[in-house]
Amino acid sequence: MDNAKMQRLVDNRVKAMAGGGEAAVEKHHAKGCYTCRERINMLLDEGSFEEVNMFLTHRCHDFGMEKKVFLGDGVACGSGTIDGRLVYVFAQDSTVIGGSLSETMAQKMCNIMDQAMKMGAPIIGLNDSGGARVQEGACALAGYGEVFERNILASGVVPQISVIFGPCAGGAVYSPALTDFILMTEQNSYMFITGPKIVKSVTNEDVTVEQLGGARIHATKSGVTHFVAATEEEALATVRRLVSFIPQNNMEEAPLVECTDDPMRQEDALNDILPADPNKPYDMHQIIDLIVDNGDFMEVHKDYAKNIICGFARFNGRSTGIIANQPAWLAGVLDCDASRKAARFVRFCDAFNIQILTLVDVPGFLCGTGQEYAGIIDHGAKLMFAYGEATVPKVTVTVRKSYGGSHLVMSCKQLRGDMCYAWPNAEIAVMGAAGAVALLQGKAIKAIEDAEEKKKFIAEKEAEYNELFASPYQAANRGYIDDVIEPRNTRIRIINAFEKLQTKRLNNPAKKHSNIPL
Repeated sequence: MDNAKMQRLVDNRVKAMAGGGEAAVEKHHAKGCYTCRERINMLLDEGSFEEVNMFLTHRCHDFGMEKKVFLGDGVACGSGTIDGRLVYVFAQDSTVIGGSLSETMAQKMCNIMDQAMKMGAPIIGLNDSGGARVQEGACALAGYGEVFERNILASGVVPQISVIFGPCAGGAVYSPALTDFILMTEQNSYMFITGPKIVKSVTNEDVTVEQLGGARIHATKSGVTHFVAATEEEALATVRRLVSFIPQNNMEEAPLVECTDDPMRQEDALNDILPADPNKPYDMHQIIDLIVDNGDFMEVHKDYAKNIICGFARFNGRSTGIIANQPAWLAGVLDCDASRKAARFVRFCDAFNIQILTLVDVPGFLCGTGQEYAGIIDHGAKLMFAYGEATVPKVTVTVRKSYGGSHLVMSCKQLRGDMCYAWPNAEIAVMGAAGAVALLQGKAIKAIEDAEEKKKFIAEKEAEYNELFASPYQAANRGYIDDVIEPRNTRIRIINAFEKLQTKRLNNPAKKHSNIPL
Protein backbone atom coordinates (compact mmCIF):
# COMPACT_ATOMS: atom_id res chain seq x y z
CA MET A 1 0.00 0.00 0.00
CA ASP A 2 1.27 3.46 -0.95
CA ASN A 3 2.17 5.18 2.33
CA ALA A 4 1.35 8.60 0.89
CA LYS A 5 -2.17 7.50 0.00
CA MET A 6 -2.62 5.94 3.41
CA GLN A 7 -1.48 9.14 5.07
CA ARG A 8 -3.88 11.13 2.90
CA LEU A 9 -6.74 8.97 4.14
CA VAL A 10 -5.69 9.49 7.77
CA ASP A 11 -5.33 13.23 7.25
CA ASN A 12 -8.74 13.49 5.59
CA ARG A 13 -10.40 11.63 8.44
CA VAL A 14 -8.80 13.93 10.97
CA LYS A 15 -9.86 16.93 8.92
CA ALA A 16 -13.46 15.68 8.64
CA MET A 17 -13.71 15.01 12.36
CA ALA A 18 -12.39 18.48 13.15
CA GLY A 19 -15.70 19.96 11.96
CA GLY A 20 -15.49 23.72 11.57
CA GLY A 21 -12.00 23.87 12.99
CA GLU A 22 -10.36 24.28 16.38
CA ALA A 23 -11.57 27.82 16.98
CA ALA A 24 -15.18 26.98 16.13
CA VAL A 25 -15.10 23.91 18.36
CA GLU A 26 -13.66 25.87 21.28
CA LYS A 27 -16.41 28.47 20.88
CA HIS A 28 -18.99 25.68 20.86
CA HIS A 29 -17.53 24.09 24.00
CA ALA A 30 -17.51 27.50 25.70
CA LYS A 31 -21.31 27.54 25.47
CA GLY A 32 -21.39 24.28 27.42
CA CYS A 33 -22.19 22.23 24.32
CA TYR A 34 -20.67 19.06 22.92
CA THR A 35 -19.72 18.53 19.29
CA CYS A 36 -21.84 16.33 17.05
CA ARG A 37 -19.50 13.33 17.31
CA GLU A 38 -19.12 13.72 21.08
CA ARG A 39 -22.90 13.53 21.32
CA ILE A 40 -23.02 10.44 19.12
CA ASN A 41 -20.39 8.69 21.24
CA MET A 42 -22.36 9.43 24.42
CA LEU A 43 -25.58 8.16 22.84
CA LEU A 44 -24.32 4.89 21.36
CA ASP A 45 -22.61 1.87 22.86
CA GLU A 46 -18.89 2.47 23.18
CA GLY A 47 -17.03 1.95 19.92
CA SER A 48 -20.14 0.99 17.93
CA PHE A 49 -20.48 4.08 15.71
CA GLU A 50 -19.63 3.63 12.04
CA GLU A 51 -19.73 6.88 10.11
CA VAL A 52 -20.58 7.13 6.41
CA ASN A 53 -20.24 9.89 3.79
CA MET A 54 -17.52 11.53 5.84
CA PHE A 55 -15.92 13.10 2.76
CA LEU A 56 -19.03 14.55 1.14
CA THR A 57 -18.86 18.31 0.45
CA HIS A 58 -21.25 20.95 -0.88
CA ARG A 59 -21.24 22.03 -4.52
CA CYS A 60 -22.15 25.69 -4.09
CA HIS A 61 -19.92 28.34 -5.68
CA ASP A 62 -22.03 31.45 -5.04
CA PHE A 63 -21.41 34.11 -2.39
CA GLY A 64 -17.84 32.90 -1.82
CA MET A 65 -18.95 29.46 -0.71
CA GLU A 66 -16.19 27.82 -2.76
CA LYS A 67 -13.84 29.04 -0.01
CA LYS A 68 -15.94 27.48 2.77
CA VAL A 69 -15.64 23.78 2.07
CA PHE A 70 -15.62 21.31 4.97
CA LEU A 71 -15.43 17.53 4.71
CA GLY A 72 -18.75 16.07 5.83
CA ASP A 73 -20.54 19.39 5.21
CA GLY A 74 -22.01 19.95 8.66
CA VAL A 75 -23.53 16.61 9.62
CA ALA A 76 -22.18 13.30 10.93
CA CYS A 77 -24.18 10.27 9.80
CA GLY A 78 -23.90 6.58 10.49
CA SER A 79 -25.08 3.61 12.50
CA GLY A 80 -24.32 2.09 15.87
CA THR A 81 -25.99 0.27 18.71
CA ILE A 82 -27.87 1.09 21.90
CA ASP A 83 -27.75 -1.82 24.33
CA GLY A 84 -26.65 -3.95 21.39
CA ARG A 85 -29.58 -2.96 19.16
CA LEU A 86 -28.99 -1.29 15.78
CA VAL A 87 -29.92 2.38 15.33
CA TYR A 88 -29.17 4.97 12.65
CA VAL A 89 -28.06 8.45 13.65
CA PHE A 90 -27.46 11.84 12.09
CA ALA A 91 -25.99 14.69 14.13
CA GLN A 92 -25.83 18.22 12.80
CA ASP A 93 -22.57 20.10 13.37
CA SER A 94 -23.17 23.75 14.20
CA THR A 95 -19.42 24.47 14.01
CA VAL A 96 -19.70 24.13 10.21
CA ILE A 97 -21.49 27.16 8.71
CA GLY A 98 -23.85 27.20 11.70
CA GLY A 99 -25.03 23.66 10.93
CA SER A 100 -27.09 25.11 8.09
CA LEU A 101 -28.63 22.57 5.75
CA SER A 102 -27.26 22.31 2.23
CA GLU A 103 -28.31 20.09 -0.64
CA THR A 104 -25.50 17.60 0.11
CA MET A 105 -26.14 17.68 3.85
CA ALA A 106 -29.74 16.68 3.14
CA GLN A 107 -28.42 13.96 0.83
CA LYS A 108 -26.39 12.50 3.71
CA MET A 109 -29.38 12.58 6.08
CA CYS A 110 -31.69 11.00 3.49
CA ASN A 111 -29.18 8.26 2.80
CA ILE A 112 -29.06 7.27 6.47
CA MET A 113 -32.87 7.39 6.73
CA ASP A 114 -33.19 5.16 3.66
CA GLN A 115 -30.75 2.70 5.24
CA ALA A 116 -32.77 2.67 8.45
CA MET A 117 -35.93 1.86 6.52
CA LYS A 118 -34.26 -1.00 4.66
CA MET A 119 -32.79 -2.45 7.83
CA GLY A 120 -35.83 -1.81 10.02
CA ALA A 121 -34.05 0.21 12.69
CA PRO A 122 -34.86 3.43 14.61
CA ILE A 123 -33.76 6.83 13.31
CA ILE A 124 -32.33 9.28 15.84
CA GLY A 125 -31.69 12.86 14.75
CA LEU A 126 -29.51 15.19 16.82
CA ASN A 127 -30.52 18.66 15.65
CA ASP A 128 -28.34 21.74 16.02
CA SER A 129 -28.81 23.86 12.91
CA GLY A 130 -29.39 27.45 11.88
CA GLY A 131 -31.83 26.30 9.19
CA ALA A 132 -31.56 26.24 5.42
CA ARG A 133 -28.28 27.44 3.91
CA VAL A 134 -29.32 30.75 2.38
CA GLN A 135 -26.49 30.69 -0.16
CA GLU A 136 -28.02 27.62 -1.82
CA GLY A 137 -31.54 29.00 -2.16
CA ALA A 138 -34.02 26.55 -3.69
CA CYS A 139 -31.50 23.68 -3.51
CA ALA A 140 -31.50 23.90 0.30
CA LEU A 141 -35.29 24.04 0.34
CA ALA A 142 -35.44 20.98 -1.89
CA GLY A 143 -33.11 19.25 0.54
CA TYR A 144 -35.53 19.87 3.38
CA GLY A 145 -38.36 18.55 1.25
CA GLU A 146 -36.44 15.31 0.66
CA VAL A 147 -35.86 14.91 4.40
CA PHE A 148 -39.52 15.60 5.23
CA GLU A 149 -40.67 12.98 2.72
CA ARG A 150 -38.43 10.40 4.40
CA ASN A 151 -39.89 11.32 7.79
CA ILE A 152 -43.39 10.83 6.41
CA LEU A 153 -42.66 7.48 4.76
CA ALA A 154 -40.85 6.21 7.86
CA SER A 155 -43.74 7.17 10.16
CA GLY A 156 -45.23 4.05 11.67
CA VAL A 157 -42.54 1.88 10.07
CA VAL A 158 -39.49 2.63 12.22
CA PRO A 159 -39.41 4.73 15.41
CA GLN A 160 -38.10 8.26 14.90
CA ILE A 161 -36.63 10.33 17.73
CA SER A 162 -35.47 13.95 17.50
CA VAL A 163 -33.21 15.69 20.00
CA ILE A 164 -32.87 19.49 19.82
CA PHE A 165 -29.50 20.65 21.13
CA GLY A 166 -29.46 24.18 19.71
CA PRO A 167 -31.39 26.31 17.24
CA CYS A 168 -34.16 24.73 15.18
CA ALA A 169 -36.00 27.41 13.26
CA GLY A 170 -38.03 27.96 10.12
CA GLY A 171 -38.45 24.93 7.90
CA ALA A 172 -36.04 22.97 10.09
CA VAL A 173 -38.73 22.48 12.75
CA TYR A 174 -40.86 20.29 10.53
CA SER A 175 -38.55 17.30 10.44
CA PRO A 176 -38.66 16.89 14.26
CA ALA A 177 -42.40 17.64 14.21
CA LEU A 178 -42.91 14.67 11.87
CA THR A 179 -41.07 12.27 14.19
CA ASP A 180 -42.48 10.26 17.09
CA PHE A 181 -40.71 11.93 20.00
CA ILE A 182 -38.94 15.25 20.50
CA LEU A 183 -36.53 16.01 23.32
CA MET A 184 -35.20 19.50 24.05
CA THR A 185 -32.48 20.69 26.38
CA GLU A 186 -32.82 23.67 28.68
CA GLN A 187 -30.85 26.86 28.02
CA ASN A 188 -29.49 26.23 24.51
CA SER A 189 -32.30 24.67 22.46
CA TYR A 190 -35.27 26.39 20.89
CA MET A 191 -37.82 25.81 18.13
CA PHE A 192 -39.98 28.28 16.25
CA ILE A 193 -41.22 29.05 12.75
CA THR A 194 -40.12 32.68 12.82
CA GLY A 195 -37.71 34.34 15.23
CA PRO A 196 -38.24 37.26 17.62
CA LYS A 197 -37.07 39.89 15.11
CA ILE A 198 -39.57 38.83 12.46
CA VAL A 199 -42.31 38.52 15.06
CA LYS A 200 -41.57 42.08 16.16
CA SER A 201 -41.69 43.39 12.57
CA VAL A 202 -44.93 41.60 11.72
CA THR A 203 -46.96 41.73 14.95
CA ASN A 204 -45.03 44.36 16.94
CA GLU A 205 -44.78 41.80 19.73
CA ASP A 206 -41.68 41.87 21.93
CA VAL A 207 -40.66 38.34 22.80
CA THR A 208 -37.43 36.60 23.71
CA VAL A 209 -36.09 33.42 22.13
CA GLU A 210 -36.94 31.50 25.30
CA GLN A 211 -40.46 32.91 25.51
CA LEU A 212 -41.11 32.15 21.85
CA GLY A 213 -39.70 28.67 21.50
CA GLY A 214 -37.73 27.55 24.54
CA ALA A 215 -37.84 24.04 25.94
CA ARG A 216 -40.14 24.87 28.86
CA ILE A 217 -42.61 26.71 26.61
CA HIS A 218 -42.89 23.72 24.28
CA ALA A 219 -43.06 21.29 27.19
CA THR A 220 -45.87 23.10 29.02
CA LYS A 221 -47.84 25.23 26.56
CA SER A 222 -47.57 23.91 23.00
CA GLY A 223 -46.83 20.27 23.74
CA VAL A 224 -44.35 20.22 20.85
CA THR A 225 -41.65 18.54 22.93
CA HIS A 226 -42.19 15.32 24.84
CA PHE A 227 -39.14 15.52 27.11
CA VAL A 228 -36.95 18.25 28.58
CA ALA A 229 -33.44 17.60 29.90
CA ALA A 230 -31.30 19.86 32.04
CA THR A 231 -28.07 18.76 30.35
CA GLU A 232 -26.96 17.13 27.12
CA GLU A 233 -25.83 14.07 29.07
CA GLU A 234 -29.31 13.71 30.57
CA ALA A 235 -30.89 14.14 27.15
CA LEU A 236 -28.88 11.33 25.59
CA ALA A 237 -29.47 9.06 28.60
CA THR A 238 -33.20 9.72 28.19
CA VAL A 239 -33.03 8.65 24.54
CA ARG A 240 -31.26 5.42 25.51
CA ARG A 241 -33.96 4.70 28.09
CA LEU A 242 -36.75 5.49 25.63
CA VAL A 243 -35.28 3.15 23.02
CA SER A 244 -35.31 0.32 25.58
CA PHE A 245 -39.13 0.42 25.66
CA ILE A 246 -39.76 0.38 21.91
CA PRO A 247 -39.23 -2.15 19.10
CA GLN A 248 -36.89 -1.83 16.15
CA ASN A 249 -39.77 -1.48 13.68
CA ASN A 250 -43.46 -2.10 13.10
CA MET A 251 -42.94 -5.81 12.36
CA GLU A 252 -41.24 -6.57 15.66
CA GLU A 253 -42.09 -6.36 19.33
CA ALA A 254 -40.31 -4.40 22.05
CA PRO A 255 -37.55 -6.30 23.88
CA LEU A 256 -38.80 -8.69 26.54
CA VAL A 257 -36.87 -7.90 29.71
CA GLU A 258 -36.27 -10.41 32.47
CA CYS A 259 -38.73 -9.52 35.23
CA THR A 260 -37.29 -9.30 38.74
CA ASP A 261 -40.62 -8.22 40.24
CA ASP A 262 -43.06 -10.96 41.29
CA PRO A 263 -45.90 -11.05 38.70
CA MET A 264 -48.18 -12.44 41.43
CA ARG A 265 -47.42 -9.57 43.80
CA GLN A 266 -50.43 -8.23 45.68
CA GLU A 267 -50.49 -4.62 46.83
CA ASP A 268 -52.65 -4.26 49.93
CA ALA A 269 -52.11 -0.48 49.86
CA LEU A 270 -54.33 -0.29 46.77
CA ASN A 271 -57.38 -1.37 48.79
CA ASP A 272 -57.18 1.87 50.78
CA ILE A 273 -55.59 4.25 48.27
CA LEU A 274 -58.76 6.04 47.16
CA PRO A 275 -60.18 8.85 49.34
CA ALA A 276 -63.48 8.14 51.09
CA ASP A 277 -64.93 11.23 49.41
CA PRO A 278 -65.39 10.36 45.70
CA ASN A 279 -64.85 14.01 44.81
CA LYS A 280 -61.51 14.29 46.57
CA PRO A 281 -58.39 14.19 44.35
CA TYR A 282 -55.47 11.78 44.63
CA ASP A 283 -52.34 11.19 42.56
CA MET A 284 -52.75 8.47 39.92
CA HIS A 285 -48.96 8.09 39.86
CA GLN A 286 -49.26 6.31 43.20
CA ILE A 287 -51.34 3.56 41.62
CA ILE A 288 -49.07 3.29 38.58
CA ASP A 289 -45.95 2.99 40.71
CA LEU A 290 -47.50 0.17 42.76
CA ILE A 291 -48.57 -2.02 39.84
CA VAL A 292 -45.77 -1.76 37.24
CA ASP A 293 -42.56 -3.78 37.32
CA ASN A 294 -40.23 -2.40 40.00
CA GLY A 295 -42.10 0.91 40.06
CA ASP A 296 -40.32 1.90 36.83
CA PHE A 297 -42.44 4.31 34.78
CA MET A 298 -41.16 6.60 32.02
CA GLU A 299 -43.62 9.43 31.59
CA VAL A 300 -44.08 11.11 28.20
CA HIS A 301 -45.29 14.72 27.91
CA LYS A 302 -44.92 15.01 31.68
CA ASP A 303 -45.51 18.77 31.86
CA TYR A 304 -48.21 19.09 29.19
CA ALA A 305 -51.93 18.43 29.71
CA LYS A 306 -51.30 17.07 33.20
CA ASN A 307 -54.90 15.91 33.54
CA ILE A 308 -53.89 12.80 31.64
CA ILE A 309 -50.79 10.66 32.11
CA CYS A 310 -48.99 8.84 29.29
CA GLY A 311 -45.85 6.78 29.48
CA PHE A 312 -44.04 3.47 29.27
CA ALA A 313 -43.64 0.74 31.86
CA ARG A 314 -43.37 -3.04 31.93
CA PHE A 315 -45.61 -5.81 33.17
CA ASN A 316 -43.80 -9.11 33.68
CA GLY A 317 -41.03 -7.73 31.47
CA ARG A 318 -43.32 -6.71 28.58
CA SER A 319 -43.22 -3.11 27.41
CA THR A 320 -46.58 -1.43 27.95
CA GLY A 321 -48.01 1.97 27.09
CA ILE A 322 -50.04 3.42 29.96
CA ILE A 323 -52.73 6.07 29.59
CA ALA A 324 -54.33 7.23 32.84
CA ASN A 325 -56.58 10.06 33.94
CA GLN A 326 -55.05 12.24 36.65
CA PRO A 327 -57.60 13.29 39.33
CA ALA A 328 -54.96 15.50 40.96
CA TRP A 329 -55.09 17.88 37.96
CA LEU A 330 -58.40 19.44 36.82
CA ALA A 331 -60.13 16.47 38.49
CA GLY A 332 -58.90 14.31 35.60
CA VAL A 333 -61.32 15.78 33.04
CA LEU A 334 -60.58 15.41 29.36
CA ASP A 335 -59.96 18.62 27.44
CA CYS A 336 -58.59 19.43 23.99
CA ASP A 337 -54.94 19.09 24.96
CA ALA A 338 -55.36 15.91 27.00
CA SER A 339 -57.34 14.24 24.23
CA ARG A 340 -54.71 15.12 21.62
CA LYS A 341 -51.84 14.04 23.84
CA ALA A 342 -53.37 10.66 24.64
CA ALA A 343 -54.53 10.00 21.07
CA ARG A 344 -51.05 10.54 19.70
CA PHE A 345 -49.57 8.20 22.30
CA VAL A 346 -52.16 5.46 21.66
CA ARG A 347 -51.44 5.60 17.93
CA PHE A 348 -47.69 5.30 18.52
CA CYS A 349 -48.19 2.23 20.72
CA ASP A 350 -50.52 0.64 18.20
CA ALA A 351 -48.18 1.36 15.28
CA PHE A 352 -45.31 -0.38 17.07
CA ASN A 353 -47.07 -3.34 18.68
CA ILE A 354 -46.91 -2.08 22.26
CA GLN A 355 -49.75 -3.31 24.46
CA ILE A 356 -51.90 -0.64 26.12
CA LEU A 357 -53.14 -0.32 29.69
CA THR A 358 -55.78 2.32 30.42
CA LEU A 359 -56.49 3.43 33.99
CA VAL A 360 -59.78 5.31 34.14
CA ASP A 361 -60.97 7.93 36.58
CA VAL A 362 -62.66 10.55 34.44
CA PRO A 363 -65.67 12.71 35.36
CA GLY A 364 -66.27 13.93 31.81
CA PHE A 365 -65.10 16.40 29.18
CA LEU A 366 -64.24 19.94 30.22
CA CYS A 367 -67.16 22.21 29.37
CA GLY A 368 -67.37 25.85 28.37
CA THR A 369 -67.07 28.10 25.34
CA GLY A 370 -63.28 28.02 25.46
CA GLN A 371 -63.20 24.27 24.91
CA GLU A 372 -66.03 24.24 22.38
CA TYR A 373 -64.42 27.00 20.33
CA ALA A 374 -61.09 25.16 20.49
CA GLY A 375 -62.71 22.08 18.95
CA ILE A 376 -63.20 19.71 21.90
CA ILE A 377 -65.55 17.68 19.70
CA ASP A 378 -62.83 16.98 17.14
CA HIS A 379 -60.11 16.49 19.73
CA GLY A 380 -62.21 14.07 21.77
CA ALA A 381 -62.98 12.20 18.56
CA LYS A 382 -59.24 11.79 17.95
CA LEU A 383 -58.86 9.85 21.18
CA MET A 384 -61.93 7.76 20.42
CA PHE A 385 -60.61 7.07 16.92
CA ALA A 386 -57.18 6.10 18.22
CA TYR A 387 -58.54 3.57 20.71
CA GLY A 388 -61.13 2.18 18.32
CA GLU A 389 -58.55 1.73 15.56
CA ALA A 390 -55.88 0.14 17.77
CA THR A 391 -55.45 -3.62 17.35
CA VAL A 392 -52.80 -4.25 20.02
CA PRO A 393 -53.80 -5.92 23.31
CA LYS A 394 -55.82 -3.45 25.37
CA VAL A 395 -56.62 -3.80 29.06
CA THR A 396 -58.77 -1.23 30.86
CA VAL A 397 -59.18 -0.76 34.62
CA THR A 398 -61.83 1.66 35.86
CA VAL A 399 -60.52 2.88 39.19
CA ARG A 400 -63.25 5.28 40.21
CA LYS A 401 -65.34 7.48 37.89
CA SER A 402 -66.18 6.87 34.25
CA TYR A 403 -68.98 9.11 33.01
CA GLY A 404 -70.68 9.80 29.71
CA GLY A 405 -68.69 10.40 26.55
CA SER A 406 -65.43 10.33 28.48
CA HIS A 407 -66.21 6.73 29.49
CA LEU A 408 -66.52 5.79 25.84
CA VAL A 409 -63.26 7.36 24.67
CA MET A 410 -61.18 5.74 27.43
CA SER A 411 -60.88 2.29 25.81
CA CYS A 412 -64.31 0.95 26.68
CA LYS A 413 -65.52 -2.50 25.62
CA GLN A 414 -67.33 -1.08 22.59
CA LEU A 415 -64.04 0.35 21.25
CA ARG A 416 -62.64 -3.19 21.29
CA GLY A 417 -61.12 -3.09 24.75
CA ASP A 418 -60.03 -6.71 25.20
CA MET A 419 -60.35 -6.99 28.97
CA CYS A 420 -62.18 -4.35 30.98
CA TYR A 421 -61.99 -4.48 34.76
CA ALA A 422 -63.41 -2.22 37.48
CA TRP A 423 -62.68 -1.69 41.14
CA PRO A 424 -65.69 -2.26 43.48
CA ASN A 425 -66.32 1.46 44.04
CA ALA A 426 -66.23 2.33 40.33
CA GLU A 427 -69.00 4.56 39.02
CA ILE A 428 -69.92 3.93 35.37
CA ALA A 429 -72.85 5.99 34.16
CA VAL A 430 -74.03 8.72 31.82
CA MET A 431 -73.28 11.33 34.48
CA GLY A 432 -72.64 11.68 38.21
CA ALA A 433 -75.41 11.16 40.71
CA ALA A 434 -75.76 14.85 41.60
CA GLY A 435 -76.28 15.91 37.99
CA ALA A 436 -78.54 12.97 37.22
CA VAL A 437 -80.80 13.57 40.21
CA ALA A 438 -81.03 17.28 39.42
CA LEU A 439 -82.08 16.39 35.87
CA LEU A 440 -84.42 13.50 36.66
CA GLN A 441 -85.96 14.77 39.89
CA GLY A 442 -85.87 18.53 39.25
CA LYS A 443 -89.60 19.11 39.60
CA ALA A 444 -89.89 16.95 42.72
CA ILE A 445 -86.98 18.76 44.35
CA LYS A 446 -88.50 22.19 43.64
CA ALA A 447 -91.80 21.07 45.16
CA ILE A 448 -90.19 20.36 48.54
CA GLU A 449 -90.19 23.53 50.65
CA ASP A 450 -88.45 22.31 53.82
CA ALA A 451 -84.66 22.58 53.40
CA GLU A 452 -83.81 19.56 55.53
CA GLU A 453 -86.42 17.41 53.85
CA LYS A 454 -85.15 18.53 50.43
CA LYS A 455 -81.58 17.66 51.40
CA LYS A 456 -82.66 14.23 52.65
CA PHE A 457 -84.66 13.57 49.47
CA ILE A 458 -81.70 14.47 47.24
CA ALA A 459 -79.34 12.25 49.25
CA GLU A 460 -81.75 9.29 49.01
CA LYS A 461 -82.18 9.72 45.27
CA GLU A 462 -78.42 10.06 44.69
CA ALA A 463 -77.80 6.87 46.67
CA GLU A 464 -80.52 5.13 44.67
CA TYR A 465 -79.02 6.34 41.39
CA ASN A 466 -75.55 5.19 42.39
CA GLU A 467 -76.82 1.73 43.27
CA LEU A 468 -78.94 1.31 40.15
CA PHE A 469 -76.83 3.00 37.50
CA ALA A 470 -73.38 3.96 38.73
CA SER A 471 -72.38 0.65 40.28
CA PRO A 472 -69.81 -1.43 38.37
CA TYR A 473 -72.15 -4.41 38.70
CA GLN A 474 -74.72 -2.82 36.42
CA ALA A 475 -72.08 -2.61 33.69
CA ALA A 476 -70.85 -6.10 34.59
CA ASN A 477 -74.38 -7.47 34.28
CA ARG A 478 -74.45 -6.26 30.68
CA GLY A 479 -70.99 -7.59 29.87
CA TYR A 480 -69.47 -4.13 29.49
CA ILE A 481 -67.12 -4.93 32.37
CA ASP A 482 -65.46 -8.35 32.31
CA ASP A 483 -64.91 -8.51 36.05
CA VAL A 484 -65.02 -6.46 39.22
CA ILE A 485 -61.67 -6.98 40.90
CA GLU A 486 -60.12 -6.39 44.29
CA PRO A 487 -57.74 -3.43 43.98
CA ARG A 488 -54.81 -5.25 45.58
CA ASN A 489 -54.95 -7.87 42.80
CA THR A 490 -54.76 -5.28 40.00
CA ARG A 491 -51.18 -6.09 38.98
CA ILE A 492 -51.90 -9.81 38.90
CA ARG A 493 -55.03 -9.42 36.78
CA ILE A 494 -53.32 -7.04 34.34
CA ILE A 495 -50.38 -9.39 33.83
CA ASN A 496 -52.63 -12.45 33.41
CA ALA A 497 -54.76 -10.57 30.86
CA PHE A 498 -51.79 -9.42 28.81
CA GLU A 499 -50.20 -12.87 28.85
CA LYS A 500 -53.38 -14.41 27.41
CA LEU A 501 -53.60 -11.65 24.80
CA GLN A 502 -50.17 -12.31 23.32
CA THR A 503 -51.71 -14.45 20.58
CA LYS A 504 -54.38 -11.86 19.75
CA ARG A 505 -55.02 -11.44 16.02
CA LEU A 506 -57.15 -8.55 14.83
CA ASN A 507 -57.09 -6.74 11.48
CA ASN A 508 -58.92 -3.59 10.47
CA PRO A 509 -60.84 -3.44 7.16
CA ALA A 510 -58.67 -3.02 4.07
CA LYS A 511 -58.26 0.64 3.15
CA LYS A 512 -55.67 3.06 1.80
CA HIS A 513 -55.63 4.87 5.15
CA SER A 514 -58.06 6.22 7.73
CA ASN A 515 -59.36 9.76 7.77
CA ILE A 516 -58.82 10.57 11.45
CA PRO A 517 -60.51 13.82 12.58
CA LEU A 518 -57.37 15.94 12.53
